[in-house]
Amino acid sequence: MLAGMIVMPFEPRRFSTAAAHYLAGRIPYEPRLIQRVVELTRLTPASRVLDLGCGPGQLAKAFAPFVYEAMGVDPEPEMLRAARAHAPENVQFVEGSSYDLGPQWGRFQLVTMGRSFHWMDRVETLKRFETSIEPGGALALFHDSHPELPENAWWPEAQAIIRRYTPEGEHHSRRGPGWVPHKTLLLDSRFSMLEEIAVIERRTMTVDGLAERALSFSSVSHARIGSQADAMVAELRQLMQTKAPDGVFTEVVATEALLATRAG
Repeated sequence: MLAGMIVMPFEPRRFSTAAAHYLAGRIPYEPRLIQRVVELTRLTPASRVLDLGCGPGQLAKAFAPFVYEAMGVDPEPEMLRAARAHAPENVQFVEGSSYDLGPQWGRFQLVTMGRSFHWMDRVETLKRFETSIEPGGALALFHDSHPELPENAWWPEAQAIIRRYTPEGEHHSRRGPGWVPHKTLLLDSRFSMLEEIAVIERRTMTVDGLAERALSFSSVSHARIGSQADAMVAELRQLMQTKAPDGVFTEVVATEALLATRAG
């Protein structure tokens, strides 16, 4: 491990209350992005995909039509309960985490992670991938962002409210001097062939949906900050009432994937 490198503590029930808000609030993965990842990673009807830290299973379900089998793994039972609802027959969901990654799950052509890699011991997880990912296989780290455009002028203000309610240390741990970026670790690993792709689009969002999104963040969930979560949502609603009196607004979202293909 790199000297002084931060490893986030493993808290298996961290998303226990956030799970109920995840599907309603989080930005969904754009189908065009999924299709492009399928093409670039050369998935076939014989391939297997692992969605590690799967949450309610959006990525496992999204890749299921293109592969023989998709497997989702998450330590939170409430997330898995949501994931198993309406799951295709070729998708299985297992309670576990990156610390359980091993030969018992078999080998995969692609491992996906949607906003979950930062919660893992990333160096150890990359080592385990060396025996879990097929030669020529890849990782795909999915995330989203709001480009600095006029339609997103409300977003920094909303973020400021959320950060004000975030407990001390939650954000600093991933922004401090001991935090090593994902790309640095990947370039130093067996998965060093990196490529970024993104789909940018306008979406219609509701104030209720934004409140759900905020409550889906584990750092400001009811489990984390209790009744303060309700105060945070009230502030967000007050802000957005000035931006969208009818309760509906537009956001421009980039849904992105960082592909890390196995070298050699």
